[in-house]
Amino acid sequence: MTRCFIGLGSNLEDPAGQLRSALSAIKALPRTTLVNCSSFYSSAPIGPGEQPDYVNAVAELDTQLEPLALLDGLQAIEQQHGRERSVRWGARTLDLDILLFGSETIDSPRLTVPHPRMAERNFVLEPLAELAPALELPDGNKLAVLLQGCPPNRLHKL
Repeated sequence: MTRCFIGLGSNLEDPAGQLRSALSAIKALPRTTLVNCSSFYSSAPIGPGEQPDYVNAVAELDTQLEPLALLDGLQAIEQQHGRERSVRWGARTLDLDILLFGSETIDSPRLTVPHPRMAERNFVLEPLAELAPALELPDGNKLAVLLQGCPPNRLHKL
């Protein structure tokens, strides 16, 4: 089993409901166990145009799936929730990102792990710290240090 962390986000069509539904779908992934989920947080959108605030969380999983198989499963869940990929960083019904996959570093055309922008996003780091406060990333960076240097983003726990 590999311990991994998944970022969840939504700012359309009942965002908290989208996250709850996504967590149910994640529980149904083969050879995968949902270990825990952070609290839900509200954050200001990052991206183009006027958008509603996001609801974000981080899920902790144990999986026997390979990284790309897990990515395929998560993208299928996004599709089931009406995800459209028309505008980069645009509003979305559901966004599921593999933040960490064990201690692996992955750099492929489809997947980069650790997530390349997680150190800049308090809506990822705060819920991740709720689940694993002593976490150290594959590059040796400590989560607590990253969190101290992360810019604020109107983040608050729901």
